[in-house]
Amino acid sequence: MAEAAGVADKVSASASATATATTAGPSAPAAFEDNAENNGRTREFAYKWPAAVSAIPALTQQLTNERDKAVLAQKGEWEGMLSYPDMADCMTCSNLAFSKDWKVVTDLPGYLSLSADMYFYSGGAHGGSDYDALVWDREAGKSLAPEAMFRSPAALQEALGAAWCKALLAERTERVGADYAVDDIFPCPPIADLTLLLGSSNKQAFNRIGLIAAPYVAGSYAEGAYEATLPVTPAVLAAVKPEYKSAFALTK
Repeated sequence: MAEAAGVADKVSASASATATATTAGPSAPAAFEDNAENNGRTREFAYKWPAAVSAIPALTQQLTNERDKAVLAQKGEWEGMLSYPDMADCMTCSNLAFSKDWKVVTDLPGYLSLSADMYFYSGGAHGGSDYDALVWDREAGKSLAPEAMFRSPAALQEALGAAWCKALLAERTERVGADYAVDDIFPCPPIADLTLLLGSSNKQAFNRIGLIAAPYVAGSYAEGAYEATLPVTPAVLAAVKPEYKSAFALTK
């Protein structure tokens, strides 16, 4: 199954490994797993995308390439960990895990907006999480980062920065209390440090912006991720590149 999914299995002979890929057709969701075990040490890899991705061959190939590159890199890292002498008495030091799960944010006539939840573990007390996003331009037949639809990071910061910091302060106050909401260690991060998602309430144009701060970006690990959904305002529209103006609309 690994070869059928486009991934060559290169674990050592002393390890047991399994790889599975599940997809029922060009318009079905896809799920891929590649796991291995070696004397109690484990490597886990999972990668998924929704049916909306499978319906676009070029995007499917793009994510397949990303997935294959990631799993091969993980296999190489794991082999190196297993061969390192100091790892022999540290079981968790030789454990690796990674998962990436793409989901639809919104599906518009001209664009498909996606977000991804990621988890990774490479030893230690706990794993970590991160986020990703992309927009598929149906007419151009290519993907782009949501930020690429705006004039510059500075323009995005000017359009969204104040509203983001206000939303973050309100959420931090609710989670940790007013006395700890303003934190010198974790000041309000700039928009450039966040994952930006393009959403829609009318399925016709992007009219809301999602922002996600991964753990450690806006607060401690224990606080988790912080998220905010902001409206598309005239200031946001002014920050959009001219060629993408028609894809956006003011939030009503």
